[in-house]
Amino acid sequence: MCGICGQYNFKNETPIVRETIDRMTRTMIHRGPDDEGYYLSGPLGFGFRRLSIIDLEGGHQPMSDQEESVRVVFNGEIYNFIELRNELKGLGYVFRTQSDTEVIIHGYKQWGDEVFNHLNGMFGLAIWDAKTKKLILARDPMGIKLVYYRIAGEGVTFGSEIRAIIAFMAEKPEVDPVAVNLFLRYRYTPSPLTLFKGIKKLAPGTMLIIHDGASRLERWYRYKPLPFSPPKTDAEAQDELLEIYKKAVKRHLISDVPLGLLLSGGIDSGLLLGLMKLYGDSWPTYTVGYGKKFKDDELSDAAETSKVFSVQNVAVELDRETFEASLPKIVTFLEEPVCTSSIVPMYFVSQCAREDVKVALIGQGPDELFGGYRRHLGVHYGANWRALPDWLKNPITTAINALPRNETLKRGVYSLNIPNRIQRYQHVFSIVPGETIDGIFQDGVLPPNSGDRVLDYWEELVDLMENTDELGGLQFLEIRSSLPDELLMFGDKLSMAHSLEVRVPYLDREVVEYVERLPAHFKIRNGTQKWLHRQVCQDFLPKAILKRKKRGFATNVVDEWFRDSLSRKLEDIFLDNSSFMFKFFHPEAVRQLLAKHISGKNDNYKILFSLVVFEEWLRSL
Repeated sequence: MCGICGQYNFKNETPIVRETIDRMTRTMIHRGPDDEGYYLSGPLGFGFRRLSIIDLEGGHQPMSDQEESVRVVFNGEIYNFIELRNELKGLGYVFRTQSDTEVIIHGYKQWGDEVFNHLNGMFGLAIWDAKTKKLILARDPMGIKLVYYRIAGEGVTFGSEIRAIIAFMAEKPEVDPVAVNLFLRYRYTPSPLTLFKGIKKLAPGTMLIIHDGASRLERWYRYKPLPFSPPKTDAEAQDELLEIYKKAVKRHLISDVPLGLLLSGGIDSGLLLGLMKLYGDSWPTYTVGYGKKFKDDELSDAAETSKVFSVQNVAVELDRETFEASLPKIVTFLEEPVCTSSIVPMYFVSQCAREDVKVALIGQGPDELFGGYRRHLGVHYGANWRALPDWLKNPITTAINALPRNETLKRGVYSLNIPNRIQRYQHVFSIVPGETIDGIFQDGVLPPNSGDRVLDYWEELVDLMENTDELGGLQFLEIRSSLPDELLMFGDKLSMAHSLEVRVPYLDREVVEYVERLPAHFKIRNGTQKWLHRQVCQDFLPKAILKRKKRGFATNVVDEWFRDSLSRKLEDIFLDNSSFMFKFFHPEAVRQLLAKHISGKNDNYKILFSLVVFEEWLRSL
């Protein structure tokens, strides 16, 4: 796990200035405190910071083959590198290290950019082909690792984090109002946009190719889920999923340094711990919470799970003062604002784990893969709603819209009635109606149809998901959009803020590709969410754990704090005409959102909190 950056002046081949690459690389010391490396050759420069995990002595980067025809800087882990190394040795390639990086080099020489389809892992990387003078930037299929880039002036600059690119720029970039619009709709910024004009991020499973003085984007990961034929029986699916889980966890445990688990009180991390125990006993676990006085706190649940498996559990107890004081700093680390309460617990549990281990597994993924959120129930059963006659549906809709607050229910009823599948998904993901967001912008700031840009970014995915059912289609987009650009993004940034590598076994490529072929009844059955995943959990977890309600990192507690804290921030932010956000928004339109929230007419908590975080982000620039 590392930080990579670089510059390639592909338009006029101006030589790289070493001090520029040094400056970019220094911004990411937290990502790689163990080692640094550089490569400069004419118009190309690479910078690298290393967090040593595998082949501690031999994994120095940038790395090249013996002929120096191919050179790589790579952030991430390739979990099937041993199998690939053996395959490539059989083809005549000679390896000088035990690192996974060298597999990418020889794999590229053998297969070209098809090498990415041979890799099972998480990665953000750059490959320099010296013979053809081609630069390739690529992001892993699930988007666990990030690659940011900017094409301007003489060429391209790139990095694992935005700060490396800004360090290259003579002036700070402007804020992109289109990206702001999307951020307010979805609480994150969809790839390829960032909130900075001109700075983009590769979408999951895509690559940027710079060659012959030009650049082009391509989607290298084009997996198209096809239903199993004949269909799986319940027993077959359960047995197969368990075996796939076992193999994935075993792969993710490869490490030459201490490794642990970020443990919540729920079934996903509980099952993960059970699977880890198949391959060893000494797995320390780390949990964050807010104390016994909160009914939804999970410190006691996680402690109980750790006792079931006889492992050490270290608990981090946060208080409200720490939460509020740390929020601005955490927003700065994120570089792109994300409006979920999980960011604060993630920061502190990562800090705690790093005191003992360099690598931690986390149970992210089953909710998206198997339908663990409320929106999945709505989408799964939405066809039943659309099948109702208008004479029955219309009065129910009118009654729901007349309810005070209940914004989630209102949006759900509206979105599920949209006939077009992709537009329906768009509204399911939205936290606020598009016209509400558009209406708060200052005149002339927002280009027309900005909120529909996400449909353009999904367009190339539509053909790949044509064989999925209604629930599977939404999940296909989640895995390639909201999950990587929201939850995985802040997981990467906030763990690496403490030089901790976080791995996500449930998002192993083999796991995802298997689950995406399953029909919806394996995911939601008779109202039970994550049905097949729960069947596997029964082999590892006692009934008391299986019956626990979903909590995450005690997010219900934090949401209450957000609501209370919000009132104290309102006067400073929403009622102050000098707030930075009012360069973009009408003050009165924002205050109307606040007034309706305070009156109880609408529950505008999510959009108000998004505006608070946006203001914090603007102040951090």
